[in-house]
Amino acid sequence: MLSGFRDVLDERRAAGAAAGSFTCYDVTTACGVVHAAEAAGVPVVLLVSEASVASRDGRLLLPALGAIARSARVPVCVQLDHANSLELIREALASGAVDAVLADGSRLPYGDNVAFVSAARDLARSHGAEIEVELGHVEGGEDVAAATAAGKLTDPAEAADFVAATEASCLAVSIGNVHGTYAAEPALDWPRLDAIRAAVDVPLSLHGASGLPDDDVRRAVAAGVAKVNVNTEVRERTFAIIDSRLEELSRGWRIAELDAAIVAAVEEVVGEKLELLGG
Repeated sequence: MLSGFRDVLDERRAAGAAAGSFTCYDVTTACGVVHAAEAAGVPVVLLVSEASVASRDGRLLLPALGAIARSARVPVCVQLDHANSLELIREALASGAVDAVLADGSRLPYGDNVAFVSAARDLARSHGAEIEVELGHVEGGEDVAAATAAGKLTDPAEAADFVAATEASCLAVSIGNVHGTYAAEPALDWPRLDAIRAAVDVPLSLHGASGLPDDDVRRAVAAGVAKVNVNTEVRERTFAIIDSRLEELSRGWRIAELDAAIVAAVEEVVGEKLELLGG
């Protein structure tokens, strides 16, 4: 069933858990995510990247994700992830499938970031959607895994003013986390996370969880993170199952069986993450 973004985050935070948010490149990925969420009996967020929405098939993918969310037996919301184009945000919201947008002005100077996010917020509200924002900058690519070092860290002193100015529903923090593959052993700034949590009252989001040790993820959730984004591990498991089954299934061109194998692989890795997050 479709659910509001903040409703999902608040429910998970109240349960001492975090919402799992998983990038979905197609219907197959989304089905695996929803199957895992239904098995765990917890809400989930279906993420769609800016590149996917901007592609030729974005106009078809968004309604498909919305239909999957509506048919799920647990609360599901669809979020446009890391969008830095107001026009693309407008198009995604017009699909009627997007419940939330990460309006990403994190590469901009502070004032420009506030202005961009505020414009995105107004667009989102006109469609009954909500926004997530990012302060500091989480380095790395959402769609390609590459060894990456941490970017600009979130300033706790700015966080409260930023959230108040943008009226955001969620704040993505940069505390040493990166998208994709970590260039070195992850070293999250735990005092910084505590200071941010003390400064703002909206749910916090941690991106780049695929490369973090399980203990770090648990510690982040215990410290108040209410949403955790996962992408790389889902893609790794998808390619692993294709590699292991392709030769066998290609002999009969058994596309349906390959598709089912990918769904099962995604369901498995998502199930593991949901359990880690308090599912």
